This record gives sequence, C-alpha cells and structure tokens, in this order.
Amino acid sequence: MIVFFLVAFLASVVGAICGIGGGVIIKPVLDLLHMETVSAIQFLSGCTVLSMSAYSVGRSRLAGEKQLEASTGAPLIAGAVAGGLAGNRLFALVKAAAARPETVSAVQAVCLALITLGTLIYTVKKASIPTKQVKSPLASALIGLALGLMSSFLGIGGGPINLVVLFYFFSMDTKKAAANSLYIIFFSQLASFLVTLLTGAVPDFRWPALVLMIAGGVGGGIAGRSLNKRMDGAAVDKLFICLMAVIICMSLYNFWQYTF
Repeated sequence: MIVFFLVAFLASVVGAICGIGGGVIIKPVLDLLHMETVSAIQFLSGCTVLSMSAYSVGRSRLAGEKQLEASTGAPLIAGAVAGGLAGNRLFALVKAAAARPETVSAVQAVCLALITLGTLIYTVKKASIPTKQVKSPLASALIGLALGLMSSFLGIGGGPINLVVLFYFFSMDTKKAAANSLYIIFFSQLASFLVTLLTGAVPDFRWPALVLMIAGGVGGGIAGRSLNKRMDGAAVDKLFICLMAVIICMSLYNFWQYTF
C-alpha cells in the first residue's frame, strides 16, 4: 500500500512545481504497475489530482497571489468545467464500446504520448515561435473546454498540454502559466468528480489506497509549492522537459503492453 502514497507524493511534488497536475505521472505509473482496474486508476488519479490542486489553489488564494486574470481566467475555468463533464462522458462511452478494459488504457496511453510529444517539440522550439494574446472570452472558453476534456478523459488532471496552450495563446510566463493551469485542473476535475458521484459511477476501489493517495497528493502539493518558490523559470523549464520525456516513454510502453 505504501507504493500508492509514494507514487502520489512524488508525482504531486513535480506536478505542483511545473503546474501540470500529478495525474499525468500517477496515471501511467499505476497503469504500468497494474495496481488497480482501469476505472479504479482513473478515479484514484482524479481524486489525488483534485486534492493536490485544491490545496495549491486554496493556499494561493489565502496568500493573496493574483496570478489569475478575470478577463481570461473566468472563461477558461467555465470552459474547463464543461470540458470536465464532456471528458467524463467520453471516458464512459469509450469504456462501454471497448471489447476489454485494457483497450481503454491503450487508447489513453497513445493519446497521452502524442499530446506530450507535441508539447515537448513546442517547448524545445518555443523561443522561435511567436505567441498570441487571446482576448475573446468565447475563444478563452473554447480553449478551456478542450483542456478540461483532455484532462478528464485521460485522467491526468491537466498535463503538459495546459502549459503549452497557456504559453502560446496567452503569452504567459512559466510560473503564471503553472498557476493558471492549476485552476483549470481543479475545476475540471471537480466537475468530473461530482458527476461521477451523482451518477453512481464510482468504481470499486480500495479505501486505504484512496486515503494514502490523497495524503500523498496534499503532501506533495505542499512540498512542490515550496520548491516552486525557490526555483527560477529556467529550472522549471528543464524539469518540465525531462518529465515529458519520461511520460512519453511510459505511455508508449503502456500502449504496447495493453495492445500486444
């Protein structure tokens, strides 16, 4: 059982530093270790990311940190909530259509690998790519919708794609993008979690695993937030790139093991 805590804690430390949500590490690691069913892993990962992001967002608000601009943040969050609901429904549809549960994990793994690869390429090349400054509330809401959908369907919280989208469309620096990403992760995961509860779609899972993972998620959020304050943007970028390479390798391996 201690493995659940360690995975959640270490993933959430890195997730809080980079603003990507620990689920992008938790999900492929638990898939790799076959520690629970596909649905249970999805649920446990989502709960852990929700707890970590809730802590990080709550602390940020209490500290009076204003990294979220109302003109872009509110539409992004509204879109993320709608995306969280859509992603939850999409997962249910794919699961129902799949011949076996492992097929769902294979689909998620290849999607995560492709998204992360695109994100890695952009991150390496971003110095030469002009960014935009989206002002339209509708455009911001649609961007939030896409991010929320991917977050909920893949069970990763938000992942590296959040940061790249915020870099490109809103010209945010690394730390500001990380703060905004955590808001998107929190609200999309909250929407997905509430729908799961209200529809009675909570899968069978082990309560000790959930408790340990939530404790690890909050503990990791505390440690990651502290480390984030001590690191400059360049250090966060380097950690981000290394993490994406690891995620791609794990996702490709998971796709292979669930397909073949």
